Amino acid sequence: MKAARRKTRSQTQRPTQRLFGKPFDGGKRMEHGGPQEPHHQHPVEQQQHHPAMMRLYEVQKEVLSLGPHVCTFSGLQDDREYKRMERELTRLLLEVDQVDTEGKVELQGARKRAAQEVEGLLRYLEENATHPSRLAMEELSVAARQLVDEHVVAPQRAGGVAEINDELLDTLQELVLRLTQVKTEGRVPLRKARYRALTRLCAVQDVLEGRTPHQTLSLPLSGDSNEAVHRINQVMVKVSMARSQLVALLMGLSGRDSCAHLSRILTELQVELDALDVSGNAAVRNYRKQVVEEINGLLKHLDLEGEGDDTRRYDLAQNNSIREIEAVRAHVSHLREGVLRHCAMSDLSFRPKAELLSLLTHLDQVDTAKNPCIREARRRAVVEVQAVITFLDLREALAQRHPGPDERPSHRAVWLVLGSLSDLQAQVLGFDGKRADKSYMMLEELLTKQLLMLDAVDAQGDEMAKMARKQAVKFAQNILNYLDMKTDEWEY
Repeated sequence: MKAARRKTRSQTQRPTQRLFGKPFDGGKRMEHGGPQEPHHQHPVEQQQHHPAMMRLYEVQKEVLSLGPHVCTFSGLQDDREYKRMERELTRLLLEVDQVDTEGKVELQGARKRAAQEVEGLLRYLEENATHPSRLAMEELSVAARQLVDEHVVAPQRAGGVAEINDELLDTLQELVLRLTQVKTEGRVPLRKARYRALTRLCAVQDVLEGRTPHQTLSLPLSGDSNEAVHRINQVMVKVSMARSQLVALLMGLSGRDSCAHLSRILTELQVELDALDVSGNAAVRNYRKQVVEEINGLLKHLDLEGEGDDTRRYDLAQNNSIREIEAVRAHVSHLREGVLRHCAMSDLSFRPKAELLSLLTHLDQVDTAKNPCIREARRRAVVEVQAVITFLDLREALAQRHPGPDERPSHRAVWLVLGSLSDLQAQVLGFDGKRADKSYMMLEELLTKQLLMLDAVDAQGDEMAKMARKQAVKFAQNILNYLDMKTDEWEY
């Protein structure tokens, strides 16, 4: 009897587990290795097989199926996939709302949690598709499409020649840099959208830059010299057309073609070139090699249809180059703290300049794989190292300065400003706040005042004073730029 009572008591004291135990967490469960399999948390025994609870379990299964797609969707509201997921989630929400709980508290709680989960997914889907950063990416992508269409795709379709010049390439590079600067707030859909946009735009850059030198070559060779040359010339024309088609595909300007179709065309051209007998003529053999290399260069950009689906590609925190850069930044941070600590005690003996220069060499050797985000991360790390080096150099110059009685007033004025800039740079190096902070605004104002003081220095025709003033202005601007970089919340 006692055992039976203990068994009954243990059953009644067992914690009641619930369906949809956690509300939607903004996609975090989905972002870290996919959705967690739910603990099938059952209500008390008499409600476990209730029709309402069973229907909610069916909804839960569908939510778990849709969740990963919602939390990695990187498109816009006009996309077909967005509308499909919105339609499915709205249907689930209506089904949850129609579940009859018969006034039972446990069923009401389960229905409420189910509705919260579906509503959370709907909200997350809409937030990412309409996020200001996502719209900024789309605006830049549209600008790039219009540019490429006007200068490359449209002229080729009209039977003309693409207008590829330095101005076009520079404008594309500016768009790449602006895309790199778009913030994602760590959201997977935004990181994925930025990665995909950058990947395609960088591929277009690579294709166009690869084509630019060929406009000045004397190739293709005359078809009179050899039958093989005539065949290669024909292939060369098709490759030129394929290049324009590839650019159109990458920029979303081709509604009919596909990457797979273009890949087949290029592969067939390769087979045609391989079948040519060019063993007796070195010039023709080199010509064929050049065209084959062009085809290979185009083919490497034709695997972009699934690009960005792998988290490791757009989550650069997992990238080995980024890890190298972050390791260098951690080392720089340690050295910077040591430098500031010793300077606060007026101790100039700690000068890790050689170590800092070795870090610059290390950064120069980091492989960016032509990824603009990795390039920007490396550039920022280089600026951090250079900021500490210039601080040490100025401190040493100020310590070694021994002005004479006949020093010109303009020289003295520039040195006084440099002394103030050195103190301000120490504060900037140690600053770890945001732009809204009072300390940031104070530093910005003080640095601007130093620039105005330099502007007021009268060099009186002294070339040395002019040069010193110019260098001091550049130094002050570099400090301002460094402060701006530290607080712009950039992310890769």
